[in-house]
Amino acid sequence: MDLLASVGVVLRTIGYGGAGLLVIAYFLNQRGTLLSQDWRFPALNLLGSAGLMASLVWEPNLPSIVIELFWFSISLYGMQRNLRAARRGESSA
Repeated sequence: MDLLASVGVVLRTIGYGGAGLLVIAYFLNQRGTLLSQDWRFPALNLLGSAGLMASLVWEPNLPSIVIELFWFSISLYGMQRNLRAARRGESSA
């Protein structure tokens, strides 16, 4: 396997991992185990989105890139909001 093919395998694997993190975050949220007010929920979404974006570097798809940029940005916003609320000792709901 040449270097370029190896890079593709690595980026696709990172993308699969990112998709897995998004599914895990959603499942735990639906189960009530991981509330959206918990900073870990947007953190998992942020990491998942970043993983998917890494795979999109290798195999670009503009609609997917756009949705992942929004997903990433909203996750950053959620993390910031939840961490600020936690510092103040409030619920961010």
